[in-house]
This record gives sequence, structure tokens and C-alpha cells, in this order.
Amino acid sequence: MSFGREVKRHARIMIAPAVFLSITAFFGWNATQGDRGLVAFAQRQELLKQVQADQAAARAEKEAWETRVIGLRASRLDPDTLDERARAMLNLADPNDVIVKLGSQDKLF
Repeated sequence: MSFGREVKRHARIMIAPAVFLSITAFFGWNATQGDRGLVAFAQRQELLKQVQADQAAARAEKEAWETRVIGLRASRLDPDTLDERARAMLNLADPNDVIVKLGSQDKLF
């Protein structure tokens, strides 16, 4: 009988620390692996960097297009831009022009 009492006494003593240890382990795991943990934070930071790079590329492309469009406005017509667009649309070339053929992977602009 004394052995059974000892086991019950040790079990009662160990219940509170076991509960608190399991709660601590639960919160520790969620702090690192959970939906809002450190791993998810690192993934969100990487995604943020990628999105910011995409945004910068889109802004650069937008600025390039705005520069080209400004050259075609009636109030400020750029003769070179107009000539370039007319030749591209009509598929014409001046006899004195030097023509450089680009491959399919090369982009003109």
C-alpha cells in the first residue's frame, strides 16, 4: 500500500509542472512554427521583397512608357519619336538607314 501512495503522491506533485511545461511548449512552438511565428514572418518578409522588386520594375516600365507618350503629345511633339513610330507602323525605312535585325529573344524596348 505504501508503494501506491508514493506513486499517487509523486503523480500529484508532477501534474502542475507537467501542465505548465506543456503550455510553455505549446506557446514556444507557436512562436516559431505557427501562423504568425518566426518562420511565417521570414516568409512574409521574403514575399515583401519580391513584391517591392516587382513594383520597382513596374514603375520603371511606366516611366519609360510615359516618356515615350510625352514625345507624341500634340503640344510637345518630338520629331524623332514621331518618325520612329511612323516607320514602325508603316514598316518603312530610309535608304540611308542602317538596319539591324534582332532575334526573337532580343527586345527593342
